[in-house]
Amino acid sequence: MAHQPLIPDPAVGARPGASKTRLATNYRWVICALLFFAATINYMDRHVLGLLAETLEAEVGWSEAQYGYIVMAFQATYALSLMLFGRFIDVIGTKRGFNLAVIWWSLAAAGHALARTTFGFGVARAFLGVGEAGNFPASIKAVAEWFPRKERAFATGIFNSGTNVGVIFAVLLVPVLTAAHGWQTTFVVLGAIGFLWVIAWSLLYTAPEHSSRVSPEELAYIQSDPPEPTVHIPWARLLPHRQTWAFALGKFMTDPIWWFYLYWLAKYLQSNYGISLSGLPLPLLTVYILSDFGSIAGGWLSSYFIRQGWSVNRGRKTAMFICALMVTPMLSLAWVNSMWGAIIIVGIAAAGHQAWSANIFTTASDMFPKRAVASVVGVGGMFGAIGGMLFAPTVGNWLGCSGVFAPGGLFGGSACTTENYVPVFFLCGFAYLAALLVIHLLVPRLEQARIDV
Repeated sequence: MAHQPLIPDPAVGARPGASKTRLATNYRWVICALLFFAATINYMDRHVLGLLAETLEAEVGWSEAQYGYIVMAFQATYALSLMLFGRFIDVIGTKRGFNLAVIWWSLAAAGHALARTTFGFGVARAFLGVGEAGNFPASIKAVAEWFPRKERAFATGIFNSGTNVGVIFAVLLVPVLTAAHGWQTTFVVLGAIGFLWVIAWSLLYTAPEHSSRVSPEELAYIQSDPPEPTVHIPWARLLPHRQTWAFALGKFMTDPIWWFYLYWLAKYLQSNYGISLSGLPLPLLTVYILSDFGSIAGGWLSSYFIRQGWSVNRGRKTAMFICALMVTPMLSLAWVNSMWGAIIIVGIAAAGHQAWSANIFTTASDMFPKRAVASVVGVGGMFGAIGGMLFAPTVGNWLGCSGVFAPGGLFGGSACTTENYVPVFFLCGFAYLAALLVIHLLVPRLEQARIDV
């Protein structure tokens, strides 16, 4: 069957002086939709525990500090597995690697229903962390394979918005399922959804050059960046580069803030404003709908700057600076008495984080060839998870008034009150500006790493 001819379309960007055309096919956006739904399922499974934390705390009997260690169990295996999954996907390919990751984490998510003790939940979270680590390395590699550089931030912003949609679905479904069938059924039902995605991915995904659904015109557009070698790059060649450490440290400094929202926001609202599990959906939906807009807008913004003729360095970093400014109102959150005032501040900050995330993920494909992207994202994700792993027990001890964070301790005050959130909110507010400064110092021009193989 003959492909449709190219027809003018001003909505599609092109290099200066080139004619602007509509592509005969747009199958790359189907791939982007699959990545979006994978991120949705990933975060839906991840967020269930945060929503049920108060319920399970009463039933299982864990303390704030023990909850912090349960969270840390996920982040410890997630951190290690991110680095391993990045290399694993670079070696065996995006399609097979992603399938294995989703099957693993879906089984682990459903397996939470078997836990009855604090230790059991820690084990379940550890297994979940192993599988869920495959999501972002595989997704970023798929974007690098299916999109030219000028579209990658926007595509990343779209699929990354699935993380917020996953939280939204969890917020809507978990209270209903738990009330009707109990928390065990909730884990099983949500964990089973991943197998539907595996079927769709197996049927629809292949490399663009092998896909019968991609026209020659779209393939030429996807491959419009300069050609790259296909030889695999070993870790030893990645770690010495400033670009690797810019990405890794940026993730280390900002990922823990998102973990805090996921695992403590519902608890914060329940303990400080007396909201029940059934009353959580509206305030949490507000936060994550705002963050969803942030993810898409953040990816669009830097892509827009680049289409206007800005350099990748200037466009990406300007967008990241705007994102960082959106988080700074968190500094005032401890002194906000209105629940909805707090929701708006957290919602804007969460939108800033997701906009930041769309851009920092894209810097990996800005600075490295496609064959190394999953490995670099894995390294950076590992550092981000290590940051979250260190942050979780710190927050748990602080709020639980134990250890060095107890009243009178090394960092404690004179009483155990909600004012203990002050240092957490302080870190949230400044982390992104500090991370952007570190990134800029390490890669002032966001140039490609020179990797000889």
